[in-house]
Parts: sequence; structure tokens; C-alpha cells
Amino acid sequence: MRKKVVIIGAGASGLLCAIFCAKASCHVEIYEQNSKPAKKILVSGNGRCNITNRDITPNDFFSDNASFVKEALDNFGFDEFEKFASSIGLMLDVKEDGRAYPLSNEAKSVAKLLEEYAKSLGVIFHTDTKITDIKKLLQDYDKVVIATGSEAASHLGGNRDGYEFAKEFGHSIVPTYPSLVQLHLDSSIAHKMSGAKIDGEVTLLINHKNDSTCKGDILFTNYGVSGFAILDISQRASVALMNFEHVAISVNLLPDFTAQKLSAHISKLAQTIPKFSVLDILVGLIPLKIAQSLLDDLKISHDTEAKEVHTKLSKKIANQILNWRFEVTDTHGFRHAEVSGGGVDTSEINPKTMESLKQINLYFCGEVLDVVGRRGGYNFAFAWASGYAAAKDISR
Repeated sequence: MRKKVVIIGAGASGLLCAIFCAKASCHVEIYEQNSKPAKKILVSGNGRCNITNRDITPNDFFSDNASFVKEALDNFGFDEFEKFASSIGLMLDVKEDGRAYPLSNEAKSVAKLLEEYAKSLGVIFHTDTKITDIKKLLQDYDKVVIATGSEAASHLGGNRDGYEFAKEFGHSIVPTYPSLVQLHLDSSIAHKMSGAKIDGEVTLLINHKNDSTCKGDILFTNYGVSGFAILDISQRASVALMNFEHVAISVNLLPDFTAQKLSAHISKLAQTIPKFSVLDILVGLIPLKIAQSLLDDLKISHDTEAKEVHTKLSKKIANQILNWRFEVTDTHGFRHAEVSGGGVDTSEINPKTMESLKQINLYFCGEVLDVVGRRGGYNFAFAWASGYAAAKDISR
């Protein structure tokens, strides 16, 4: 008798689990609420799909149970995934920083190959089908895998279904929060810079103490800030906001300058071209919208002539450019988050197999678990690893 396996969710972890179960001659069916599988894969990495990372350690993940990811990643890390990908014709382009993309540079390639390979192995897809009775599935199938994802990207189908299923069997849910998400600022200035982008450095301050610093692009928006540097600090910011802590950011627009060097540059230019305005001096350093808003925040007229820019004023401007403080009031929410932190408590899941410790034959994999990774392919890496771990145990 072939084992009958049902998987809820045709995302990254669900598809990979289905493939390895089917390769082991299991009868596999996937239920997907969307009209087609892999919707989240299709939009990942702005359509390019940062599919994994060559350099993966447990330190790249956040969870209440920090050691949980180690076993799965040890058994199905970068080398194992690359070998699998190659076996289905999915070649990888690995960048110097370790991030891996499909050689085609298209997320569509990843989604199509996973779906078509699964179908070639006999996996049956039920799309446009939302599961409501998880206990009936346990009666009808030998093994049930919950790979429903999280609340992140609700416009792509993200929801709390997996948590509700888990609770039916007595599982605890670690409070969830948006991660890899934009931040809202308490500022009357930020919206004036909407659309302006700069490569800079952002320091996260929690309860007025430096927490972490990230370099990368910073994009100002109508509601606050986005960009890679912001996404990289957003996990810690989101947790702090959830815990009602004071959250702020310090934006360094020119991290290659020291305060002394920048102040000297402003003073020298003011002396050399006295007919310049203070705004003229700044637009040679930072984007116009940002320069205008920075002066507004300092209550300095844009038309102030360079000859009026004395040493004290040049230091004041330089300090603002290198340490511009904003209070963070909120994240941009689950809808706009790439992933979600929190989820099914991993202390109640077998780390070797992804099987529930509360209900035999019930498995959890992917983002429904209380595991969230840094930006850079880490969340996909855990999705592949946890999907494989479940499949390996199911097909024993």
C-alpha cells in the first residue's frame, strides 16, 4: 500500500515536501487556496527570487527556540539544495555575498520547474481549494503536512489558517509580527522626501540605546522609510514595537564621511563659492528632496547664502546628515511584509522530522513555524530544509 500524503499549501516548503514524498513512491495531493501554486515564489526578490544562500548558519534565523533550525539545515543545506535544483534543470547563479538566484534571473523559472516536476512525479494539485477541516484529513490520509505559510503578504493569500489548525491539536502559537517590512515614522518631514533614495546606513535604537546597524539603500516614502537597510533592521524593530518599547532610527546619509571631514567640506565650499546657497552646497552631496527636507527640519532657509554658513552652522548640518533621528511608530503591516516572525511553537515540533509532538502523523514546515530568517535567501533556505525533513520522515 502506498502511503497517502496530503499537503496544505503549495508554496516553497509544500512543493519541495511533495516532490520528495512522491519520489519515494508516496501518493501525494496538495491543496492550494490560490488559483495556482507558488504565488509567493513568483514575487520574491522583485521577480528574481533570491532562492537560497551559500552561507547559512542558525545565527541567520530568529526564533524563541534558537537551536531548532540546525538539524534541518545540516541535512539539507546549500549543497543539497543545489544538487536537487541541478537535477531538475534549475541552475543557480551564486553571487559573491553568498546569495543565490536562478540562472534565468526569473522567479517564474523556479515556480514552473517545481510545479512541473511535482506533476511529472504524479503529485495531484487541488487549486482554488481552501481546507477548513484538518481533522478529517487526518482520518482520510496517512500523513498530513501543514505548509500554509504565515500572515505576511495577505494579498497573495497569507493568513492565520496554519496557526488555527495547530491550535486544534493543543499547539501554542508564539505571537506573530511582520518582518522584512517597511517602517512608519513620526515625522512631518519624511513625506516630503517620498521617492528619494540614497545608499546610507541606518542604526536602530531601542529604548534610546543602539541595537543594530545596517548599510544599504534607504527609500523615503509617504508613510516613512523602505529600502534594504530598513528591511534588514525591521525584524528587531517589529519585535520591539510589539513589546511596546521605544523605537527610533538614526539615518546616516553619508557613511563614508566623518563629521569633521563633512563639516570641513561644507565650510570650504561656502568660502570658495560665496554666491552659492546652502541648498546648492548640499545637492552636491545628497538628493535634492532630501537636502530640502533636511534644511527644513533644521529650520534653515534654502536660500541662505554660503557666505553666511559659519563653522558652527556647517557642523550642525554635518551632524544632521550623519545622525538624522526619526521615531518609529509602526511597521507597514503584514500585507506588505515579505515574511512573518512568530508562529507554531517549535518546542512542540520534532526538529529532525518536523512532526508534531502533540499529534502523530501531523507535520509542519516553512513559515507557519516560529522561524524567520534574515534577508538574503535564508527564509527560502529554511523552507527547503524543513520541507525535506518532513518528506524524509514521511517516506521512511
